[in-house]
Amino acid sequence: MSIKATFPPAGSNYMDGESDGWEYRVVFSGSNLQVSYDMIRAFLEEEGYGDIPIPKDAEELELFRLPTRNNQILMFEDNGYVHNPIKILFPINRRQKRQLTLCIYNDQADNHLIRFHKVVERNQSKQKATVKPKKKVRRIPTEEPMPFPDFI
Repeated sequence: MSIKATFPPAGSNYMDGESDGWEYRVVFSGSNLQVSYDMIRAFLEEEGYGDIPIPKDAEELELFRLPTRNNQILMFEDNGYVHNPIKILFPINRRQKRQLTLCIYNDQADNHLIRFHKVVERNQSKQKATVKPKKKVRRIPTEEPMPFPDFI
């Protein structure tokens, strides 16, 4: 049984990875980045995703790494290679140089493309960024005008 034929149900653990019914996530960690990437390539072949174009080697995969070290950006952007329905991601912690995370998405789920490309989340964050709440300013009524400072 492959993931492509029967996507793992929510809460299941399949081949040391975890699934929520929409996303299957598994971490590969070899002796170096190329070994980890080779493990991902073999896993994708075994699970029925061998036809998806992916980088030819780890050196080419490195070209998809985001050039920033800002963890806030890395939390919201996909740091790695993305091709529907898979993502091969680098870890946020740059010290884990030989580790890669493979995410496979259930392409049979409702609104798959919208969810895969995070269209809803991006639109919500844009709306939150453009709508700023107005600050209420409380004015204290005074009978006399404030005195002008005489130290100027």
